[in-house]
Amino acid sequence: MNPVEKLALLRAEMAKRHIDAYVVVTDDFHTSEYVGAHFKARESLSGFTGSAGTLVVLPDAAALWTDGRYFLQASQQLEGSGIELMRMGQPGVPEIPAFLRDHVPENGWIGFDSRTISNNFARSIGEKTREKHIRFAGDEDLVDLVWADRPALSCEPVWELDVKYAGLTRREKLAMVRGKMKEMGASVFVIPSLDEVAWLLNLRGNDVLFTPVFLSYLLLEQDKATLCVQREAVSAEIEAHLKSDGVTLAPYDDIYRLVAALPTGTRVLLDGERANYRILQSVPESAEVLDRTSPIQLMKAVKTPSEQENERLAHIKDGVAVTRFIYWLKHTIGKEPITELSASKKLESLRAEGEHYLEQSFDPILAYGAHGAIVHYEPTEETDIPMEPRGLCLADTGAQYLEGTTDITRTIALGPLTDEEKRIYTLVLRGHIQLGAAKFLHGCMGENLDMLARTPLWEAGLDFNHGTGHGVGFVLGVHEGPERVHWDVKRQKRHCIIEEGMIFSNEPGIYLAGKFGVRIENLVVVREAEVNEYGRFLALEPLTLVPYDRDAIDLSLLSSRDVELLNAYHAKVFAAISPYLSGDELEWLKAATEPVLFC
Repeated sequence: MNPVEKLALLRAEMAKRHIDAYVVVTDDFHTSEYVGAHFKARESLSGFTGSAGTLVVLPDAAALWTDGRYFLQASQQLEGSGIELMRMGQPGVPEIPAFLRDHVPENGWIGFDSRTISNNFARSIGEKTREKHIRFAGDEDLVDLVWADRPALSCEPVWELDVKYAGLTRREKLAMVRGKMKEMGASVFVIPSLDEVAWLLNLRGNDVLFTPVFLSYLLLEQDKATLCVQREAVSAEIEAHLKSDGVTLAPYDDIYRLVAALPTGTRVLLDGERANYRILQSVPESAEVLDRTSPIQLMKAVKTPSEQENERLAHIKDGVAVTRFIYWLKHTIGKEPITELSASKKLESLRAEGEHYLEQSFDPILAYGAHGAIVHYEPTEETDIPMEPRGLCLADTGAQYLEGTTDITRTIALGPLTDEEKRIYTLVLRGHIQLGAAKFLHGCMGENLDMLARTPLWEAGLDFNHGTGHGVGFVLGVHEGPERVHWDVKRQKRHCIIEEGMIFSNEPGIYLAGKFGVRIENLVVVREAEVNEYGRFLALEPLTLVPYDRDAIDLSLLSSRDVELLNAYHAKVFAAISPYLSGDELEWLKAATEPVLFC
């Protein structure tokens, strides 16, 4: 059944209930970025497979909002669906609440599954449509009625992450969070975010592809904790371990009943950006809601010394695999058939040779030629193309190990390049290495650092329509907050000071539609540089250890400082990776990391 037919069925259900607009988000019940197959309602209805997007269905029209990473992909996948693409952040494109205000009649109804809509999103719609007395219908999942072969909820086994990786025990983490609750005056903390529950309890799962989390909620009080989870996913051994730390189990869907039963006067801590709307609606009127940023966000972002050291180990293993992949790709292209998908499988097989490899950390982006200009292109059987011994291949991939989560992008020259390809590659590389060399006073935010990466591009009249950096979880989501490197302050809802121990990406790029794309990405960990009379200075240590492609660099565009930084990084790569290579691979790495001379 195609999107046109599915939307017709949905509109029939809307008409039965007198619903004037139905909103379908990408989220699960936990506002997760990546979701299990059961929750891919927006994808099922629209055919758009990107990881971010919101569909609004009207009786006679439909529109889908997504960000700059997916403009090209969405325009292709929505073709023929009757769904209008709304390019978020572009001139003349309304935000969803304003669109609903303008298209829903007075006293009309807006429908959605309130378990998938965040409290903040529902509030923004309510505020914008209040003047027209528009009401919400959020108790029913209409997509479920028209999605005949919808996958069941995942229920994979939960497993424990050893404290030697995490660095803090479950008891220690619970005590830290309860301390924050006390500071904030909260008697109950409702934790709906899957990564927060997993981090807090030192548990992991496999209910979301590429993200080792499990479907759950946690109701935390000063003297007890209740984990709402699918009971069959938790072994008797883990249940006993949880019980010894004061955590008892309840059925997964019981969270709404437990919240509704909170006694009069309870002060309930909820993060409105992460709690779904139904949870908020379940809070009794006699209780007080404290809508605050979850304190776990910052705790989770500042990695423990054990997590940092384990991440270094993970990135050596990952560096070996990706370095071997680049060697293989460069020396095999043109000699035997290689496509985007076959190259993806080759890289995964090399990673799987590493000890404690778990899975990929996101769908791999192996994009050859013009596909590289699609920021989050993912090769499929329908889009897969052969690679040729010329031009550029953009490879944005990552992995989950017991020692940590990786995310790396290298743009690889497969043969002769044009002057334009070399120029763009070199400008992106300059921005990348300049941000990587940042030294800054504590108190800076990602907004302060972003211009370091964009300056070489802005000077050339170029830019990229995505953030320069995102936080990365520890054996959790490859994207996490609260830290983020981005220049556009207006689009930042929350601002975060960069702290020692944070890990985030450094990934500028340029994308020329119909031609090629270049992105270069390392993960970095924030460390202390020095303390003097001017304050406390921080610096960025590269975790990712894979050579840049010297075949793609126009050395005449590099400054002496650029050359110094490039050579220093390559020396670090060779020292870390060379002990694990031999023969031709080692000789190639030696040549790939040899110092370059300033022109």
